[in-house]
Amino acid sequence: MATTAAGAPTTAAVPTSAATPAGGTTSEPPAPGPADTNPQRCDTPELRGSLGPSDGAAGSVIQTLILTNVGTRTCELRGFPGVSYVAGTDGHQVGPAAAMSGPRGGEVVLAPGKAAGAQLRLVNVQNYDAAVCRPTPVLGLRVYPPGATASLYVERPGTGCAGTPPGDQISVQTVTAR
Repeated sequence: MATTAAGAPTTAAVPTSAATPAGGTTSEPPAPGPADTNPQRCDTPELRGSLGPSDGAAGSVIQTLILTNVGTRTCELRGFPGVSYVAGTDGHQVGPAAAMSGPRGGEVVLAPGKAAGAQLRLVNVQNYDAAVCRPTPVLGLRVYPPGATASLYVERPGTGCAGTPPGDQISVQTVTAR
């Protein structure tokens, strides 16, 4: 499911409070430069989050988090997005945030309409001890683009661990060009 730039879900069932961290604010994207020859970091309002197709893999699902530039200027991303499960009408985080996996990549330049992807590994939390994991229904993912302090929301119903599992419930790789 696509989301609005600042993370407000496109359905009424998911809270808009999941869009920004406590005390966080969103800002307007900077005005485009003369020729955008030196792109700056993409701001959260310039991005739309979505998920690519999923593949099963030994007790987990591999899925690409896609960040599309819906702004009017060329911008860049570099590094790892912050990703966590969210639930409830208040959009509270469920369990630990995603662990970073692999090296930090180089800059990915995104012209308007272009996208970058970051591979997610989402563990089947039913494989963890239920007393430790505390399986909890989730509505989706809170995503902080690399270097951003404002988040966006991507719908992905499922189950996360409200407790701290013995392994990573989510791991994320660096963004790469799509």
